[in-house]
Amino acid sequence: MDIIGVKRESGKPAMVLMADNGRYMGGAFVTFKADKRQALWDRVQSKAGAPPPKGLAKEKAEWLKPGLVGRVKFLKGEEKLRHASLKDFRDAD
Repeated sequence: MDIIGVKRESGKPAMVLMADNGRYMGGAFVTFKADKRQALWDRVQSKAGAPPPKGLAKEKAEWLKPGLVGRVKFLKGEEKLRHASLKDFRDAD
């Protein structure tokens, strides 16, 4: 899935916002150890600055330009992500 944004609020776990084929799917918690989390934030900074996707302007998030893909673990059989966590990330091909 594409990583389209991040939410980082003080006192709350960090979350990446995900889309699949252009459709918003929801958020996934970032549970990486410090070094991998820092690598993710470095990639996020290089992609930051995109306008909010249609219908998501009210979300308080940092929106990303295309090009970052994440592998997510979540409950299957749901319309949107539920109990999701980011397992890995990479640059899109």
